[in-house]
Amino acid sequence: MTTKPPSKVKEFPENSLEKLAYNSVKNIPTVEPNDSYRLAYHVFQWLTKKDTTLKEAIRVSAARLLIPEEEAYKLISEYLQSQGKEIK
Repeated sequence: MTTKPPSKVKEFPENSLEKLAYNSVKNIPTVEPNDSYRLAYHVFQWLTKKDTTLKEAIRVSAARLLIPEEEAYKLISEYLQSQGKEIK
C-alpha cells in the first residue's frame, strides 16, 4: 500500500482580496481555527459586496471570539484602513 503526498497548497496572491481578508483576522484570538476562517470569509464577503456594515459582517460570522466584538472590529478596521480600504 502506498501513500501519496498531500496536495500542495496554493496561496492567494499578496494583493488579492482573499489574502487581505484573511490577514485582517489572523491576529484575532478565537476558540478554534475554524472560527477564524469563518470570520475571514465574512470579512471577504463584506469586501466584495459591501451590502452591510463591517460590524454586521463580524456579528453574522458567529465566530467564537476570545475578545469582544467591538475590539475585533477595531483591529480589523485598523488593518484594512492601513491597507487602503475605506470603512463605512
